[in-house]
Parts: sequence; C-alpha cells; structure tokens
Amino acid sequence: MTPEAKARQQIDQKLEQAGWIIQDFKQLNLSAALGVAVREYPTDTGPADYVLFVKREAVGVIEAKRDYVNGLALGGAGCDVSEERYF
Repeated sequence: MTPEAKARQQIDQKLEQAGWIIQDFKQLNLSAALGVAVREYPTDTGPADYVLFVKREAVGVIEAKRDYVNGLALGGAGCDVSEERYF
C-alpha cells in the first residue's frame, strides 16, 4: 500500500468514527447526510484532499501532509489547516 493510500485509509477511518459520510468527488451527493467529506474536491488552486460539507455548505478542508516519523498521517504534524488556499 502506498503512503498516500495508507493516509487516506487512516483519514477515512477517523472521519467515519466522527460521523462523516465519505464520498469521491465523481460520486458527489451532498444530500446523502448532514456531514459529507468529499475526496479530491477541485479548487482553483488544485484539488483539496478532502472538503467537509455540513448542510451542503463547505465548512472545512483537510490536507494530508507528510509526518516525518510515520509517513502520512492525520493530526499533529500530519494535518495542514490552510484555509486561505481554499476560502
């Protein structure tokens, strides 16, 4: 499994545990649930790893970043909150 696939698996698991429905952009249905996390959401500056929607409104972005100890991971050094790129 590639580091990117492992990171996506870890992020997906954490989002699901928190109650998010996860979708790929190509199968987008923002009405599927109150909270929808969309993978590879296109933006003017390139795709975001995940865009979080609540009630069909974008409320956050998750970008996986390299954790130099454990590869790619969510949390701590593994997560980047750079909303100025997206909003």
